[in-house]
Amino acid sequence: MSSEIPMRVAVVGATGFQGAAVARLLAERTHRVRALTRRPEADRPPLPGAVFAGGDLGRPAEVRRFFEGTTHAFVTMPLVYEAERVEAYARNVAEAALAAGTLRLVFNANTRIPPGPTDFAAFETRRLAERVLRDSGVPLVVIRPPVYLDNLFSPWNGPALVDEGVLAYPLPESARTAWLSHRGLAEAALAALTVEGLEGRTFDIGGERSLTGGELAAAFGRGLGRAVRYEELDPVAFEDGLAQLLGRAAAAGVAGIYHYMARGADPLLMAGDDGVSAEALALAPPPVEEWVARQPWQVWATDPVGPDAPPRH
Repeated sequence: MSSEIPMRVAVVGATGFQGAAVARLLAERTHRVRALTRRPEADRPPLPGAVFAGGDLGRPAEVRRFFEGTTHAFVTMPLVYEAERVEAYARNVAEAALAAGTLRLVFNANTRIPPGPTDFAAFETRRLAERVLRDSGVPLVVIRPPVYLDNLFSPWNGPALVDEGVLAYPLPESARTAWLSHRGLAEAALAALTVEGLEGRTFDIGGERSLTGGELAAAFGRGLGRAVRYEELDPVAFEDGLAQLLGRAAAAGVAGIYHYMARGADPLLMAGDDGVSAEALALAPPPVEEWVARQPWQVWATDPVGPDAPPRH
């Protein structure tokens, strides 16, 4: 299998940030991308080189039709944390991939997964999806990312970072984390789709180094050319804010990762894997400060029009 041979890739999750990054990179490398979506045409993100196909993961016939004619697949589950729904989605994907003769399916678990069972759906539903896909017999590679740098380029982090030099996130300061960009995820996904001999393997992908909160702030400071300090954000406050955007159920699912990390029982869950993934996937992630320096942080700066005017974003 070689990345020089164009693939026809079914991308599940292409309307989300992670799947979109993968779809864009595949299209850049001249692979043909088919993206599954329930969104109407007017509400689809710009993905040059990708072809959208309407369909619902919960409807087996639509998923099977979506996979027809494709050679490979990349799958990220939606922000759904009900075990029965996730299991059905995974089963529908597996059956469609088998029917299409998929040469390799890469599953993005969207998080690292603790070795033992937990009471957090964010981990357990993705563990369940992995098991369904693996047991189906489809040629499978699993990638488990840590936390995304792109989460920090947001309306919640950007203004405080640019104006006050404060980097707040709901991870313990001491938790070493191999922060990864969406572009880094896409590069790992492309490698997982194309490097020979990876079927059956699971990779804890990540960035160049594992950083504490203070070390992450220092890297941001180097990228921004200013002093930056890290503040631990309360996972409860994080979940409350996220609920306004995603709804309570999805926010609870996502925030479960941070509630778990706050317990401190597995402080290295989000850390690097001693270069195992980078070597197997032939990746060389750049330092965090390089990613920081490339982002247009000025969009989050306040711009008062007068001495007494409120800030505008």
